[in-house]
Amino acid sequence: MSAASSGTARTLRRVHIAGTGSFAPETRRTNADLEKLVVTNDAWITERTGIKERRVAPPEQTVSELAAEASRRAMEAARVRPEDVDLIICATSSPERVVPPTSAYVQSRLGCWNAGFSDVLAACSGFVYALSAGSAQVAIGTSRCALVLGTEVLSRILNMKDRNTCVIFGDGAGAAVLMPTDSDSDILYVKTGGDGRLEGLIIAPNYGSSQTSLGAYDPVHNTIQMKGREVYRFAVPKFVEMITEALAACRLRREDVKLLIPHQMNARMIEAVASRLEFPLERVLINIDRYGNTSSASIPIALDEAVRAERLRRGDIVVMAAMGAGLTWGTVVLKW
Repeated sequence: MSAASSGTARTLRRVHIAGTGSFAPETRRTNADLEKLVVTNDAWITERTGIKERRVAPPEQTVSELAAEASRRAMEAARVRPEDVDLIICATSSPERVVPPTSAYVQSRLGCWNAGFSDVLAACSGFVYALSAGSAQVAIGTSRCALVLGTEVLSRILNMKDRNTCVIFGDGAGAAVLMPTDSDSDILYVKTGGDGRLEGLIIAPNYGSSQTSLGAYDPVHNTIQMKGREVYRFAVPKFVEMITEALAACRLRREDVKLLIPHQMNARMIEAVASRLEFPLERVLINIDRYGNTSSASIPIALDEAVRAERLRRGDIVVMAAMGAGLTWGTVVLKW
């Protein structure tokens, strides 16, 4: 396979995930804990979301610290040194600062001085967007060792009086090392998309440079607001469409898929998607009950769990799909 680049043909290389890693803070915020903070209860949360607990970073633990620990574990699994990494792409919706990018702090913590770095802000789809960008650079040869990751401390931008959002989100990080390969392992398909007309469905209205756009300052506007029913109605059929389209593009059947790793948005939504696809739940990775929705970190955390639990073998087909604020979405098919 070849691609045009600066007027010359360039052979595309196969790209595989050489190592994965994840990290979550030790502190657990259970449904019982939330009962003391907002009008809710364990039965209400569990029935609607499937979540039993989520991780919460203490004030002194930064989003880049979570990212660096997950990245170290991925690099160790891939057997690469900090100096081997030449590209870092960090997906986050809870950046350490707006300037500089969070990836600058990740590079510094890891000592990857040979790496260029950048951030991706695509909400819950961020890791898929990061993987798309990183794998493209490895495929064309401008990177030999790309570190792609998702990291979040969403607990710091939640309204703890809004039970529709504060019960859902958690903190954590996940990472993957991408490298060229001569084996038959490969990232077979990556596609991203979005519809900015739906930007109001999931939004932190004043979290950024529009901080005065709503007139009188109200700290609630710095927190995540979500129209859950509207998101559900859009997301479930869209996930089905994305996954169906990806399998068709790769000439695969549902039966060929060893594991489906969806973004952990809501257990009931994941179950609805699996039902519409007629895809058995035992081949769907769901860990939202233990982590909550960690946005851009949810897919790499789940992937790392699957790898370390030996749920994947060489040659297995894996499908990953995500949707997030924007609205953004993305799908990945890979051969392990």
